[in-house]
Amino acid sequence: MVRFIALLMLTVNVYAADAPVDIDTAAKIYQAAAVREQVRASLGTMPKQIREMFSRDASAQLTEEQLAAVSTAAERGFRIDVFETPALGALAQNLDAPSVAKIQAFLASDLGKRMVAADVEAATMGEANIDKVMNGQLTTPSTPKRDAIFEKLERATKSTESTVHIFLSMGQAVALGTAIGSGLDQKSVAERAQKSSESNRAGLEEEMRLPMRRFLTYSYRNLSDSDLKHLLAFLESPVGVRYVTAYNAAMGAGYDAMGKRTGEQLGESLRELAQAQFDQSAQDRPPPDIAAPQTPLASPAPTSPPVPR
Repeated sequence: MVRFIALLMLTVNVYAADAPVDIDTAAKIYQAAAVREQVRASLGTMPKQIREMFSRDASAQLTEEQLAAVSTAAERGFRIDVFETPALGALAQNLDAPSVAKIQAFLASDLGKRMVAADVEAATMGEANIDKVMNGQLTTPSTPKRDAIFEKLERATKSTESTVHIFLSMGQAVALGTAIGSGLDQKSVAERAQKSSESNRAGLEEEMRLPMRRFLTYSYRNLSDSDLKHLLAFLESPVGVRYVTAYNAAMGAGYDAMGKRTGEQLGESLRELAQAQFDQSAQDRPPPDIAAPQTPLASPAPTSPPVPR
């Protein structure tokens, strides 16, 4: 019995240690990591990227009017206020009190502050420059020793996996949101989007790993080899792993929410466009005593939203 009680108490202590923190505590980590500044820097490009995603989907065949609705929906969906509530919730759920104290200490350290400053600078350097860095057109001097460290850093931060996950899950969220907004079958749309995402995940991760390594190398170009080793040591520690997991979960939750909001806005817009086109077609029909054309009316809107390809 004593052994059982001891085991029970150990189990209780383990669960207590893993208990999530409150939103206010998570907000302190969120602020120290400058998540808001980094996310805001990406929001301006999202309407263009979402429009391009729909444009590339041959099965959608959206008109210019419908593509304009895509851009408007993305502008309404990809906003920092839509991102922050789910992001903070996910961050809180993936942190615990003992880890928070150590994470705060790291982020408040000289190295932690310089890491965050580098993250913000990289996020705000503009889409064109980010593309150049990831394509290898904009580089910084390196050495085999530093390259080896950055290879480990890319793995430790799960940069590639997180980026691909956000891209794919955001596409699923847009598809599901569109289904909700336009009254389509949510289950079939969700299943099709999930299947498409999973079939593309491995290939995208392989394709993105080198660009993400280039991005890290450029972002942390002003950190010394010693700095990078200390940063890697933190990220590979149990506390660092907890921080990476919580950070990536927050980003994923926030982008999912923005994707779903965009889809819902788009679904409503497409339904309104379809109704307007249907009403116009009805007005153009001849009165009953005049022979109507024998060709059937074209469908006013696509029957299903696009999914990531």
